[in-house]
Amino acid sequence: MTRQLTIRLATRGSPLAIEQARRVAGRLEEHRHRVELVVVETMADRLVDVPLERISGTGVFVKEVQAAVVRGVADAAVHSAKDLPSAPELAVPGLMLVAVPERADPRDLLVGGTLRGLATGTAVATGSARRRAQLANLRPDLTFSGLRGNLARRLAAVGNGPAGAVVVAKAAVDRLGWRPPPNLVTEVLEPETMVPQVGQGTIAVECREDDDGIRAALAAIDDPISAPLLAAERSFLVGIGGGCSLPVGAWARTGAVGSEEVVLTGMVAAADGVAVLRHEGTGCDPVALGAAVARSLLEDDGATGLGGWSPVGGSHSSPHSTSPESTSA
Repeated sequence: MTRQLTIRLATRGSPLAIEQARRVAGRLEEHRHRVELVVVETMADRLVDVPLERISGTGVFVKEVQAAVVRGVADAAVHSAKDLPSAPELAVPGLMLVAVPERADPRDLLVGGTLRGLATGTAVATGSARRRAQLANLRPDLTFSGLRGNLARRLAAVGNGPAGAVVVAKAAVDRLGWRPPPNLVTEVLEPETMVPQVGQGTIAVECREDDDGIRAALAAIDDPISAPLLAAERSFLVGIGGGCSLPVGAWARTGAVGSEEVVLTGMVAAADGVAVLRHEGTGCDPVALGAAVARSLLEDDGATGLGGWSPVGGSHSSPHSTSPESTSA
């Protein structure tokens, strides 16, 4: 049993980020640790009205939170996993991903109608290229507009102004306890229809590599089922690789009952949604599986022919290394 500690958790200040940090704190308190939250404002939080593609650099939702741990202001950082860059070259020296608590629902939620029931020309508000491309592929008659802000701001946009519907992460509304009013139609989009973002619904906790006590405390809340699923999705994103500027998604789940198999669906789409490519693989090594699914999409399924692609092997500067949709939902 690890010794009892006081653990300072760094987190963004959005309602969802605070709730996620509180959930991590609750798990640590079950192990009799004392937890304090350290709220950090990120650049993306300060520039809430600026489209994410115009904010330079990657890690716009995590850099300042990570810096608080590096400086010793906090002992660990709590992130939405989809915000955390996956490429090794973008890792912060001295920090390591040490805990992945139990994953929430990774699916997307359409608010304002059903996919089949939306009227022709309905404007769907989303800041996510991944969501936009897959919706455009399914419903070419829809129109799209950008939308940033916390969950409350996104949901309030439905029916107010040009947005007839929005798409958010189901995990976000579940964690914040949101329930639609009686007159508001919603639909959960199954992963077979809308492949989720890498890490969607998952919390990732980092700490300093040399802090053995904190590492041991956090390791106790690492979920043995969720951690391999995240590893497979992040490996897929790394395998898609340097310079990909196209919509990307991945969905990992457990395989056969009683086995250690992971099933992974990877997705790459043309930016306009005209083409959406998917590939599914199964394996017991999640990192190798993610790389294999990415390789199949690149080499066998024609992903490099979609356009918007620079040679694999460059800096992983794609907006998908830090999700362009990770505005709290």
